[in-house]
Amino acid sequence: MKKLLVIIVVFLILGACTKSMRYSYEEIKDFSPEIQEHIKKGEVVTGMTFQQVRLAWGPPTVTKALPPTPEGKERIQWEYHRWGGAFKTILRFTDGKLTEIISTEPGIAR
Repeated sequence: MKKLLVIIVVFLILGACTKSMRYSYEEIKDFSPEIQEHIKKGEVVTGMTFQQVRLAWGPPTVTKALPPTPEGKERIQWEYHRWGGAFKTILRFTDGKLTEIISTEPGIAR
């Protein structure tokens, strides 16, 4: 039992410390310096586009079309399920821009 616990802890630590590069310099060079930094750090912030979020976090686990806003603007929801579904983050886009972040994951802005 102790060995299993140690293996799980090591796996969690390595998983948290390892970041794979999801983009190339060419893909992010035309974005503002602030957005480039967020992408490099693997962060998402409101105002990002679909492409910028995908470069920062990779593809979503689930994508849903939401009813449009009262003004007729398109709404899309991306869901990210992490750590085997233990944490869930919902990103909502309005007209292609990230407008809302809802998360149960520690360290993710709400």
